[in-house]
Amino acid sequence: MNIAVMDWAALLFRWLHITTGIAWIGSSFFFVFLDLSLRKRGNLPNGVSGDSWMVHGGGFYHSQKYMVAPDHMPEELHWFKYEAYFTWISGIGLMGIMYYWGAESFLIDPDKLAFEPWQAIAASLMFLAFGWIFYDLICKSPLGEKTSTLALCVFVLIVAFSWGLLEVFSGRAAFLHVGAIVGSMMVGNVFFVIIPNQKRVVADLKAGREPDPALGIQAKQRSTHNNYLTLPVLLMMISNHYPVLFGQSYSWAIIALILLIGGVARHYFNTSHAGGTGRAVQWQWPVAAALMVVLIVIASYQPGSKAGDKLISSNDVLAIMQTRCVSCHAAKPADKDFEQAPGEIKFDSIDVVRKNGARILNQVVISKAMPLANRTKMTDLERQQLGAWIRAGMPQDDK
Repeated sequence: MNIAVMDWAALLFRWLHITTGIAWIGSSFFFVFLDLSLRKRGNLPNGVSGDSWMVHGGGFYHSQKYMVAPDHMPEELHWFKYEAYFTWISGIGLMGIMYYWGAESFLIDPDKLAFEPWQAIAASLMFLAFGWIFYDLICKSPLGEKTSTLALCVFVLIVAFSWGLLEVFSGRAAFLHVGAIVGSMMVGNVFFVIIPNQKRVVADLKAGREPDPALGIQAKQRSTHNNYLTLPVLLMMISNHYPVLFGQSYSWAIIALILLIGGVARHYFNTSHAGGTGRAVQWQWPVAAALMVVLIVIASYQPGSKAGDKLISSNDVLAIMQTRCVSCHAAKPADKDFEQAPGEIKFDSIDVVRKNGARILNQVVISKAMPLANRTKMTDLERQQLGAWIRAGMPQDDK
């Protein structure tokens, strides 16, 4: 019995990552909704800023928010932190399996920097660490005192890291790393700010001290950041399945647009939950749609190139695919990172090439995501020739 150990490890870590991610995002979205849905009413207890009535699952729920904390701590207090922690832990584990173990194929792009695997892994970890450090410093600086200025600075920081990652790693890995950096910022907010501040408030109450209201304000600021960053980071984390997003030299602009689109969409929900009406909730979707059109146009743009006036033959196409692609796409892959052909696609005949023409166009010609790390040295001319043949309808050779 042969067990594909790494495949099973990737599957289990991915399953855990998705499960804990859903739990974290779900609780985050709920509490932001709850906070924004609070309304001031008469006869509220002392220290309560507002309450919210909800109905779900056949029952009614009544929630109240204390601006600092209640006069007396309840016997049972529910904390929400492990969802975030295990989302990050499982994500780092999955990155280790997919991108560190197979660094030569998935992480390193020798046309950008000819890293040794250990160097690429060290650079990856440094990006993750410095992403959080710079973000936290900005939040704690005078720039963090004004919401609009802070939002702009965080946006510029993420785009700058995106540009740097795209200069160092493969496009696929760079996009995923942007998601990992933003996710690390979000988890850092929970681990270093939100939970410690809440624990200090609880400790002050138990000791009979007056809690500092600034602790709650700071925690709410970081929680709001997490809320606005969630939609962009979700797309970044699944971007490896969509090569239309990466592969261009200007992919940093695509990341910038993803940040804007996700933030605008999230702003609509936050505003509507807060009771906004009219123009306050009418501009977000048109703006998001317009930005999406710009993103699609930029991602689809390819500089003009000529592969020659004469189409290459089907035999030439098959020769290119078998020279550049069968190290992975074969019955017995020669590439050590694969035990079987990815997607069970084996380029052993021109019929298989024709059947997968659309995939080849996206993965090989447009995004240049394949061959992985271009380890087989496919040339730009070969990509152009393949693209011209596919766009011409993949014609049969003249008899």
